[in-house]
Amino acid sequence: MKLKTLLLATTAMAMLGAAVAPAMAQTTLRLVSKDLLTTNPDDMKEIEAIEAALKAQGTDVDIQTIDLPGGTAAYGEALGVMLLSGDIPDIMYFQGGDQKMAEQGILEDLRPWVEGSETVKAGMWPHNFDRLENYPYLIYLYPARAPQPVMRKDWLDELGLQPPTTVEEYEALFQAIHDADLDGDGTPGNTLGLTGFGNTGELDSIFNQAFGVTGTWMKNGEGKWVNARVTDAEKAKIEFYARLADKGLFDKEYVTNTYDVKEDKFYTGKAGVIFGSSPEVIDIYSGKMRQTHPDADVSLVLLPAPSGPGGKGLAAVDVAKESRGWAISSLSEHKEEAFKVLEFMASKEGQDIDRLGFEGVHHNTAADGSVTLTDAISTWYARFFNASNWTPPTPLLGETAQAALDNIKADFVADNSFVWPAEYAAEVDATEQIYRAWVARFITGEASLDQWGDFVSEYNAAGGARMAEYAASVLGE
Repeated sequence: MKLKTLLLATTAMAMLGAAVAPAMAQTTLRLVSKDLLTTNPDDMKEIEAIEAALKAQGTDVDIQTIDLPGGTAAYGEALGVMLLSGDIPDIMYFQGGDQKMAEQGILEDLRPWVEGSETVKAGMWPHNFDRLENYPYLIYLYPARAPQPVMRKDWLDELGLQPPTTVEEYEALFQAIHDADLDGDGTPGNTLGLTGFGNTGELDSIFNQAFGVTGTWMKNGEGKWVNARVTDAEKAKIEFYARLADKGLFDKEYVTNTYDVKEDKFYTGKAGVIFGSSPEVIDIYSGKMRQTHPDADVSLVLLPAPSGPGGKGLAAVDVAKESRGWAISSLSEHKEEAFKVLEFMASKEGQDIDRLGFEGVHHNTAADGSVTLTDAISTWYARFFNASNWTPPTPLLGETAQAALDNIKADFVADNSFVWPAEYAAEVDATEQIYRAWVARFITGEASLDQWGDFVSEYNAAGGARMAEYAASVLGE
């Protein structure tokens, strides 16, 4: 029996109780988010600003935030326990764990609300439309994640090179960084061209299209759908990564690197190129690089997605569903007011609050209306949205970060991935682990690309073949 069914009786009793109580002008909304805590004064000040702005518009709400443990894993676990116990807030932020709740029927279908909205719909990014249609329970107005590479501009100038535009030019740049003594330690050949952490997802962001990896699912020579990870295009890409690592150009320690180790190698000159996961992160890299080298005139330059034998552009964006975002309880008695909160946060006034922080603290406004950011803006972050149609009164991003955002807008291509039914969870996990393990072995030299067939066989046996059959049923001919 679904959790929604079990809760209907409780909801009905609550409504009967409410019927005998006098009507109240103010509506209480319960909200839970890992980035909005009663213990954080800035969080509470923003909530108060939201309440005041909504009240001025005729919607009087008392937004009560619920504190849960911080950290993605701890928050997700605590949220799941709370919801399964029957304690379901009106507005919820998910960063995983939402699909189980959607299957229980306790998350509202947001498509009708968005269709009738004035600001949420206007602030959506291209991928948001596809994701909402495919999985209508979460809203997350943010640019798609598309890691892009940056390097020190003074290093590029010292090498006498232009930003690379082809796969071959990238390899030449990595080689030039490695061979030179750009860090000035007197030892040429001890600087990596490129570093990373965890897996090759960052590299894939610009090299997938170049090698012809156009999406999660591609057709093989027989015209059948297969996962791109077992294609010749993928093999060629991994062979490129392995060659870079073999020549000392790509960090073989990428698997064990944490993100802070990766960043430290970049700041200290042990690696010349690093990927920023978002425009905002690229700005952080710029600031930290200047802090590390206060006596140097250091700025970062964005390197473009290269052309290659398969094409050019950023990797296809997964539009199966939002991996994180805001939901409304399907059991809430105040869905209209709950959506008005999200609607307000996507409006210009809401974005001004969420993105600029507080007047006199994070920014100052002159008599002529011009806005100047203070140093405190570096500690501020949006709690809700980054609406596509909001124009800041003063640039929030540096030139390099803005260029990265422009690329995300210009290069958007939707992937053909989809949400897997629960019965495929074991195969999805197993094939992911097998793929990542084999890629690491290929890149570090533990395995030869001559063993590609062994990888494909293991991948298919672990569920890849069954998954491809299901993909064909979804994607059709």
